[in-house]
Amino acid sequence: MLIPVLFIQILVFPFAANMMATTWTNNQREAELQNAADHLASTIQQLYLSVNRKEISAGNITQASTLPPTIQSYPYKATGSLRTADSSRVLTLLLELEGTKTTTVATAVLGSNVEWVESVFQSNSLNASIKVQKSADGELRFSFGS
Repeated sequence: MLIPVLFIQILVFPFAANMMATTWTNNQREAELQNAADHLASTIQQLYLSVNRKEISAGNITQASTLPPTIQSYPYKATGSLRTADSSRVLTLLLELEGTKTTTVATAVLGSNVEWVESVFQSNSLNASIKVQKSADGELRFSFGS
């Protein structure tokens, strides 16, 4: 009678504990990556609102990253794609936690005068940044620096 109970305690309990710990760790990673994605999208949107003013002349702006270089010791990368929605442009950011299968998405609504230059944000790069190039006609070209 005690042998089956002992068998269950020896084999099943460690397996269940391991599964619970793995699930908790994955959920933490997802939450931290989503937080980074939201922060990145918000920063881009704030840059747009700041630079898209007549008082701001043409030129280049680079915003250095304030995000952590890793999430639970894993670097992450971000890519963006721009689509038109009514009179706005919507930038969709895809973040991937390298070495895991964890990904997340965040969006930023921008104006019709925005272009996106295909680029990659590498979190652990010393040059990780967001770049904005404003032309004389008011067009804003956003990209990542890595």
